[in-house]
Amino acid sequence: MNARYTRKTRRGVVAVAIASVALFATGCGAEEKPSENKPASTSAAPRQGAPATQGSQEAEEPTETLAVVKGQKGVELSIHSAERDAGGFLTIKGQLTNSSDSSVLLPVEMRGDETEVIKHGLTLGGATLVDSVGKKRYYVLRDTDGRPLTTTGLDSIGPGKSTDVFMQFPAPPASTTEVSFQLPTFEPATLKLS
Repeated sequence: MNARYTRKTRRGVVAVAIASVALFATGCGAEEKPSENKPASTSAAPRQGAPATQGSQEAEEPTETLAVVKGQKGVELSIHSAERDAGGFLTIKGQLTNSSDSSVLLPVEMRGDETEVIKHGLTLGGATLVDSVGKKRYYVLRDTDGRPLTTTGLDSIGPGKSTDVFMQFPAPPASTTEVSFQLPTFEPATLKLS
């Protein structure tokens, strides 16, 4: 093989690789606007920073409820899923609901009392999972800036309104099939892990 043929082949391979990466990046980063004739699909986990006061958005009723824990002043947390993912995380998704007749300010104790978490506002950063068999307690994960990987911007919930929430924890070992979920000011609950 001569050097000229090798250079041409190498340039062609590089060009194909760059084109493939560009197509992949374009496909992953494109945000399509939903058609006006069909409803937009909704994500199961709310975006971070979405305030709970947006009670006008009624979430879809999930098909299964793993646990319902009662808090103060008629606030309830319904847990709909506790799923492990391939990255070694356990994500809990659910809904905070105000079953009372008036707006309720959510208790600040829910965020926990760690300095790093407190400075990021009202969150569910105080939630923990307890593995009594493995004798371990798991806390909500934090990013490099100390923000908890959970729904943020929680403030209040209007009467009869709900807001979707999520919390992400390190996943317990695969042998752990049950944990106790604890959130300050709420009753504890036992969760089966999938």
